[in-house]
Amino acid sequence: MDKAQKLSDGISNLREDVFTVPRVEDLAGDRPVHPPRFLLLYGSLRERSYSRLLVEEAGRLLKRMGGEVRIFDPRGLPLPDDGPATHPKVQELRDLSLWSEGQVWCSPERHGTISGVFKSQIDWVPLETGGVRPTQGRTLAVMQVSGGSQSFNAVNALRILGRWMRMITIPNQSSVPKAFQEFDQAGRMKPSAYYDRVVDVMEELYRFTLLTRGHAEYLVDRYSERKETAAGSGNQAEDLIAQARS
Repeated sequence: MDKAQKLSDGISNLREDVFTVPRVEDLAGDRPVHPPRFLLLYGSLRERSYSRLLVEEAGRLLKRMGGEVRIFDPRGLPLPDDGPATHPKVQELRDLSLWSEGQVWCSPERHGTISGVFKSQIDWVPLETGGVRPTQGRTLAVMQVSGGSQSFNAVNALRILGRWMRMITIPNQSSVPKAFQEFDQAGRMKPSAYYDRVVDVMEELYRFTLLTRGHAEYLVDRYSERKETAAGSGNQAEDLIAQARS
């Protein structure tokens, strides 16, 4: 039996009732007509925060392309588990994540990774709340600033977080070394190859968001979760039958 024949045989471990074959037709339908919505997060509370300045520069570009932009201010956000989920800043962050269709994450690199300020924001965003996932299927662009030579430790860590939060992280990214040299006194980024890369990243994020929004739930729909849901429904039905007979 050749390999092609083997692959065409039945798959005994597969639950055919919850398995679906992806089709182009599944991506058809009306697309959203409102401007793409972007949430931007940064990771420093300093008065002259370079991660904030870089995020503001990214926000200007997204607005120039026609997007709607919200920048979350992390000041006043309690540490994870040091305040209730009903805290106003926690609710603001979660509501903005639900509102967004794409996100930009930017952190300074501290001790070889992202800052605690940034990680605290992600730790307050649950993977699931009330059956809704605030980040799943949203596009994501990652950026970092450094005080010294160029590094990619922070953006690599952000990519891991993005995958964990079930986001669609775009291929391009931005890393700005010696950030104190790249912004003028007004907080605007100076012309440079680093600025051009930020433009590249925001263009790519915008395109990916246009391509995927409206289809986010379909793109991240999982066989394993459909299987669990079907099993749960079956158990509930059996419980109801048992209760009716008792």
